[in-house]
Amino acid sequence: MSRISIPEYVMALAHVAALRSEDPYRKVGAAALDKDNRVIGTAYNGLFPGFDPQEEFWQSRDERQKFMLHAEINLCSLFKRGEARVVACTTMPCTSCMQALCAHGVKTIYYGEAYASSEAPAIAEMYDVQLIQVPSYPLAEQFPLVREGSRLDCGCPEH
Repeated sequence: MSRISIPEYVMALAHVAALRSEDPYRKVGAAALDKDNRVIGTAYNGLFPGFDPQEEFWQSRDERQKFMLHAEINLCSLFKRGEARVVACTTMPCTSCMQALCAHGVKTIYYGEAYASSEAPAIAEMYDVQLIQVPSYPLAEQFPLVREGSRLDCGCPEH
């Protein structure tokens, strides 16, 4: 048996991280590797650590979106500029998250699910960042991250 590729590896790490998200509708994960393909960190979308909302908080997706911290932003808080060579996200980064990843010096970004509303492809092209879809990787089929009927909307003001 051959070992999985680096894109598959880092995508699987991002997927496992997403499983920690408390969002019942859309779980997003991210993982970062350094220049030697060692794990720098993993992160997921969610609320500020320690914040425990009332149960009704989860009822309205539109209302709660402004409070959710994106997986990519949580991930960027774990490393210094230039430390992460590769980042994987279960969903293509939104425009703001792509800007943050570029500002942190990330040169390769893998993602699982496409996101039509994002300007990530144009930002990647401008800053010479590789943005590569990896639609198939270990765990992707066994543990779905989006509840049926949930639309792909990160809740950013531009959407």
